Amino acid sequence: MSSMQRRRGVTARIWKSSYRTDHRGNRVLVADADGPYEVRCALIPQRSARAEVPGQQQINITRMIVDPDLEGVTLWSRIEVLGSVWDVVTPPAYHHGERHTRHWSIDIRERPS
Repeated sequence: MSSMQRRRGVTARIWKSSYRTDHRGNRVLVADADGPYEVRCALIPQRSARAEVPGQQQINITRMIVDPDLEGVTLWSRIEVLGSVWDVVTPPAYHHGERHTRHWSIDIRERPS
């Protein structure tokens, strides 16, 4: 069982990352074509800045908390939640605790529309 926030949270679609070999024989990290994977998550707003002057960008960063069995999410992954597309800002952090509290936390940034 996961925590109440993750069980009753919102649904997110995640495109994981995987290693592929390019035409030169180099191992490169790319977005996985097998996605998206649907997960339930809790969202915690971290910080935001509104664009006040033309040419500035609106920045919206949120922490996403997901179940501990999620693997393959890196900085190259893409996330779709709350009707927007988000990029992973920091590498996912694993929080080990009791069975009910262990989870991954991922900071994500909303892409400009």
